[in-house]
Amino acid sequence: MTPEQLAAELHGPPRRIHLIGVAGSGMSGIAALLLTLGHQVSGSDKVDTVEVKRLQSLGLDFHTPQRAEDVVAAQLVVYSSAIREGNPAYDAAKRLGKPMVRRAEALAALMAGKKGILVCGMHGKTTVSSMAAHVLRAAGVHPSHYVGAEIPILGTNARWDAGGEYFVAEGDESDGSIVCYHPEHTIVLNIEPEHLDHYADLAAIDAAFARLLSQTTGKIFFCADDEGATRVCAGRPGAVSYGKTGTYSCADFRSADFTSSFSFRRDGAELAAVVLNVPGEHNAINATAVLAVAAEMGLDLPKCAAALESFRGARRRFEVVHASGDFLLVDDYGHHPTEIAAVIRAARDAGRDRVLLLFQPHRYTRTAALKDDFGRALAQADAVVVTDVYPASEPPLPGVTGQLVADAAVAAGCPHAVYAASRLQAGIEAGRLLRPGDLLVTLGAGNIHEQGTALAQDLKTIEILKSAMGPGVARLYEPMSKHTTMRVGGPAQFWLEPETEEGFCELVRTAHAAGLPFMVIGRGSNLIVRDGGLRGVVVRLRRGVFGEFEVMGEKIRAGVGVRLKALSGAAIAAGLSGFEWMEGIPGDVGGCLRMNAGAMGVEAFDQVESLRYADNEGNTLEKSPRDLEIHYRSVPLLRSNYALSALFRGSPSTPGEVERRTRDYSATRRASQPAGASAGCIFRNPEGGRAGQLIDSAGLKNLRVGAARVSDIHANFILNEGGATASEVLALLERVRADVLKQHGVRLETEVQIIGEEASVA
Repeated sequence: MTPEQLAAELHGPPRRIHLIGVAGSGMSGIAALLLTLGHQVSGSDKVDTVEVKRLQSLGLDFHTPQRAEDVVAAQLVVYSSAIREGNPAYDAAKRLGKPMVRRAEALAALMAGKKGILVCGMHGKTTVSSMAAHVLRAAGVHPSHYVGAEIPILGTNARWDAGGEYFVAEGDESDGSIVCYHPEHTIVLNIEPEHLDHYADLAAIDAAFARLLSQTTGKIFFCADDEGATRVCAGRPGAVSYGKTGTYSCADFRSADFTSSFSFRRDGAELAAVVLNVPGEHNAINATAVLAVAAEMGLDLPKCAAALESFRGARRRFEVVHASGDFLLVDDYGHHPTEIAAVIRAARDAGRDRVLLLFQPHRYTRTAALKDDFGRALAQADAVVVTDVYPASEPPLPGVTGQLVADAAVAAGCPHAVYAASRLQAGIEAGRLLRPGDLLVTLGAGNIHEQGTALAQDLKTIEILKSAMGPGVARLYEPMSKHTTMRVGGPAQFWLEPETEEGFCELVRTAHAAGLPFMVIGRGSNLIVRDGGLRGVVVRLRRGVFGEFEVMGEKIRAGVGVRLKALSGAAIAAGLSGFEWMEGIPGDVGGCLRMNAGAMGVEAFDQVESLRYADNEGNTLEKSPRDLEIHYRSVPLLRSNYALSALFRGSPSTPGEVERRTRDYSATRRASQPAGASAGCIFRNPEGGRAGQLIDSAGLKNLRVGAARVSDIHANFILNEGGATASEVLALLERVRADVLKQHGVRLETEVQIIGEEASVA
């Protein structure tokens, strides 16, 4: 089918047209235009989207998954550049001999019914085409438009306006189909090495643009600041330059936060003063391109400049997703080094303390070809987290991962650049880096924006929690490996350390009202947290009142954050006996109370006179042990309530005598328990026996999984010898349990608490 025949088909009587890959931003726009022109449009894709649902309300017949039978009734099939052989609808259309055209061919045919204004180049097409459509609409031109993203101010990414003679569209050069267009005017933003999976070299790219320009019947607007655009466009008939230099220029650029202003001039004479509400000098230059077209068309420039002030940009083009006094999160589609550099410059204009990037490379071929350019661009940020490559339609290339880009950023001088293979882990790493005053940009053409959305929601939540708590520490994604004596565990989603009882109680109320999981931990000495970490709120009570104690005669009141070693030391200084057993236990008062911990024949509640606690509604109460149900290693009340402090009773003695007994207890403990990172005894002693002896007699001392090992001193201890994961510790635990059951017929039950989620590979 020739271009002329295709144009006649699309502008003629209604036809049955099927679109393969209709959910994509480009194809959905074609569907919208065809529906407006009265065609019977069907489409298929592997996913459903909000845009597809909108198109269905306009008459699209949508199918997922894609099937061969979808194309049987079609008189014309349009497919996106991502569709290949092996797609059942594509293969069926070829087998049936259906007329088939690429997306760009269909768009070029649709444009043939009007005067086309084509925006092309490697970067900025969506912004400039949407700017142009908005400005021309405000000037009363009634343009049709087609842009590659959701544009809130335009209402939709594609629109056919029967009342206007112009059609503004962006032309995609990635697959060479840019040569399909025959516009009246062309805007060339930039030309540089890109899409080298399709083009042999820069000369081939230049040739494609040159052919497009030879098919342009009116003016060619090119950016004089860009070497490639100047190389290909300058000197051609109808060529008009724009930029910081050129016939039309952007002068006196000023920026503040996310606004900017400049003087739009022709040959040095001001034509209009412009205010923009999209950031960065690159957007001022984009606006200059649009105003240059408007000037050459003879439009009202003050009206066009006023329209630019109301322009707010496309989705995923420096889109603010979260803003507060502490944090600013922005999402951007940029996926080429030039775009990244422009985004960082715009981010600097926001005036925040630091600019952080969460970057997802796009396509293996681009990553391999431009890794050093990526590194130089990313090095302009204060910190960068790089996740793995979003493949689009490409198969993997051996050795090509996001690690290449992170390494290149380090080599280029980036202060902090790390690689995290999974998108989820990359988001966690970025969240950990954030501190008040930062601006974080999620950057890439893949699905990295989903991580930005999740991070924005978590930031909003932790800011609410922090406000409720008052004084204290609040952090996102705190590694639980820092807060367990086993030194394993993934991140706590919301980590809070309040300093007052009132702040803690308000946290309890706020978290429960929001339906957030809520838990309090001590020093993590009897705890194994899985590698996926903990969802919800995790509170550590160790600051402020929770870390204080007071000696009152023969009694000591201690907050739950007081370490048992410190409590034992206070008792020595006060000449109080009864606390000696606490020496050497790697825990604090809170964990001791919750578990009714003990050693050397003594339990915590043997000494407790009163317990102060908060219930799960944030009320504070106090009870004596006689009013509580107390078991070996268990206090049921504290399973759903939260200890705040306790009053302990001691017996008068002399400091010297107490210190002597404390040393004896400590020596006994050191002789029987191994040094190193552990969670204490892993298994409970079974009735009539000792877990350590069963494990030892099964020959399991020194059994190892990864960096986790059964102690050769006390077989009921598992040691982290450095770098062990929770998965390794738990695999070793299950191996020990299975072997003891097989050899002795005894199933060991864990004494340690095992919590958290398995690690995700997403």
